Amino acid sequence: MIELIKKICDEKCACGKEHKFDPKIHSGRSALNMLLPELIENGVKSAYIICDDNTYSAAAKRVTEMIEGKIDYTLYNFGNSPAPDEKAVGSAFMHMPYGADAVISVGSGVLNDIGKIVAAAAGKLYVIVATAPSMDGYASATSSMARDGLKVSINSKCPDVIIGDADVLATAPMRMKLSGLGDMIAKFSAIAEWRIANIILGEYYCENVAELIRTALRRCIAAADKLLLGDADAANAVFEGLVLGGAAMNLAGCSRPASGCEHYISHIVDMRALEFGTEEEPHGIQCAAATLICARIADRLRGYKPDKEKALSYAAGFDKNAWFERLRKLLGSAAESMIKQDSKEKKYDKDKHTERIEAIISNIDRIYAVMSEELPPEKELTALFDKIGLDKTLTALDPELLPEVLRASKDIRDKYVISRLLWDLGILDEYADLLKEN
Repeated sequence: MIELIKKICDEKCACGKEHKFDPKIHSGRSALNMLLPELIENGVKSAYIICDDNTYSAAAKRVTEMIEGKIDYTLYNFGNSPAPDEKAVGSAFMHMPYGADAVISVGSGVLNDIGKIVAAAAGKLYVIVATAPSMDGYASATSSMARDGLKVSINSKCPDVIIGDADVLATAPMRMKLSGLGDMIAKFSAIAEWRIANIILGEYYCENVAELIRTALRRCIAAADKLLLGDADAANAVFEGLVLGGAAMNLAGCSRPASGCEHYISHIVDMRALEFGTEEEPHGIQCAAATLICARIADRLRGYKPDKEKALSYAAGFDKNAWFERLRKLLGSAAESMIKQDSKEKKYDKDKHTERIEAIISNIDRIYAVMSEELPPEKELTALFDKIGLDKTLTALDPELLPEVLRASKDIRDKYVISRLLWDLGILDEYADLLKEN
């Protein structure tokens, strides 16, 4: 794993970016034994440890026992699993002792995201002790959080030290393991959209980073069967694949290699849960189900011949203010942040749309080729989901809302995703309505 990352950093990359990745990574059996030596090597005298009830039992108790009498520490246990929001981050800050040299998060997604924010703001060494192969954020420099009700990626801090003990990871709940696999499966559509954005908008793209993601994805899928049986080596393989996924975001300097429309669809489910108290499933499980939606769209889209006049007419007749009212109905107060973003993004600007549709029509064969190369057909993905037991639908979402969720996915952030391509082509409403068929 380290060799793959180091190779990209050491060589002059064709993308023109100088790639850097500094975290120390310890994985495999007994990896937790490397925690104390790393703290000592970094001159840590006092540590601030955050966890919740579940991760305390999984590893935080052992962490405190390992450093007891050697390094001072303060333990903050959230109790129930914290929500990824301002309240949790503020609570973590309020319990942080003055003079702590390092922040140690023991957990996975939300605890890691909180720890990265706290460590970045406080300027402290950051260590993550992973407890589940459940998501790809261990090695990223961003945190996925709800801010003012809107799911956003906040620049935070890439961990200085990442520890994934295979024996700890293997004991994670099954749904968390499935979430990790789902988060990686989402990379199929993310890489496709990244390449398409490069074709249409000239957006930055790095083939070496994309290949790192493909390698990580292959490793995770190959280990899936044994992972679900509780095998520690398989848990380690999936964890390393997820770390590679996070490292790719860090190397690229953006979330493009790891997330796209499928993540935005999941974010909308999360935002509705925050706003209306509706249900939500683990992040990666939702992203995987949304990847199936993207595959279904791509399967059908590859047979579509772009119609410039239809696209221009659709954009000209688009009532932005009416659409914003529909966003408010779908997401409540969370829609306001998305609406405010449009004044900066201007994605509905007619002149910009004309430029994009010209680029799309000129490169449509390349765009469809990328979809075929990167995103497996829905039928193939469905077979994989059946094999490993992943949900094939967004079980926490009312199916009647799915068309509107697809439409709203284009507004989450300023990232060119497949729903924006459909809007540019003037066929978003048609394709959204097709989702009612399943």
